[in-house]
Amino acid sequence: MDEHFYNVNLRWVNDRIGEMTSPELLDAVDVATPPPFPKGVEGVWSPEHLFTAAVNSCFMTTFLAIAENSKLEFTAFTCESAGKLDKVDGKFLMTEVILKPNLVIVNEADREKAERILLKSESVCLISNSIRAKVTLDPITITTA
Repeated sequence: MDEHFYNVNLRWVNDRIGEMTSPELLDAVDVATPPPFPKGVEGVWSPEHLFTAAVNSCFMTTFLAIAENSKLEFTAFTCESAGKLDKVDGKFLMTEVILKPNLVIVNEADREKAERILLKSESVCLISNSIRAKVTLDPITITTA
């Protein structure tokens, strides 16, 4: 596969709020300093939220591709996530992203296969592999429909 570029443009709106757009996408997204920081804004996506969302959404899309190729039958997939911001050597870093996948499979006999696919999805996720933060699946919940 050839290299790809993903274009994101940012325009400062006011205070600590900006608006992100992309020529490839329809919707704009507001982004702001998160509430724990001075002049942080409640209720608006922050870079920390977007970082965590990038890991979680990449995990999901990777899972969907691997599950399809593996012919895993499932009826639902959700994944909660938490990104951990910490101060390391005087600098703020996103040090960990905890993913809590919940998968509903059709056949109980596919439980081990489903767990392998979830673990593989995290290990080959391009965003997880592009960052320094630790990515953890904790816990993995698999139930049968």
